[in-house]
Amino acid sequence: MTPIRLVHHAPGAPGLRWLGLGPDLRPSRALIKLQRLFDRHAFWARGRSFCQLRRLLAGSDAVVSLWRGKRLVGFGRATSDGFSRAVLWDIVVAGDLQGHGLGRRVIEELLHTPPVVGVERVYLMTTKSAGFYRQLGFQDANPQQLMVLRR
Repeated sequence: MTPIRLVHHAPGAPGLRWLGLGPDLRPSRALIKLQRLFDRHAFWARGRSFCQLRRLLAGSDAVVSLWRGKRLVGFGRATSDGFSRAVLWDIVVAGDLQGHGLGRRVIEELLHTPPVVGVERVYLMTTKSAGFYRQLGFQDANPQQLMVLRR
C-alpha cells in the first residue's frame, strides 16, 4: 500500500495555487485534483472554479494536503489573526479513506501551524460531522449562534 504523505504548503499555497505543485514540489496538477476532491467528497464545495480555488488558497494562512502517491486524498486550511481567533475551513478526506485517522491528521496539523497554535479560540463549521469534531476536543459554541448573510 502506498503511504500517505502530508504536505504543509506556504501561506497562500502559491505553489499549489499557481503551479499545481504537490509533494516534493513536483508538478502534479494539484489544483485540478483539489477541484476533483471537492466535487466528489465535499458537498459544500462542489462546482468551485479554478479562480475561486485560487482565491480561497490565497486567503489562507495555513494549508495542508494529504497525498497517496499522485492522488490528493485530503485537504484543510485555516485563517487566523494569529492571537485571538482562527477558523478551520474545507476539511475534506476522500470517502474511501475516511475512518483511517486522516481527518484527525489534517486537523491536528492545522492546529499546530504557527498562525493557529497560540490563538484563544479555533472555530469551524460543520453540517454532518459534529461527532467527529467533538472527539477532537471541539465543543458546541453555546451560547453563540451561527449567523449567515446570503448574497
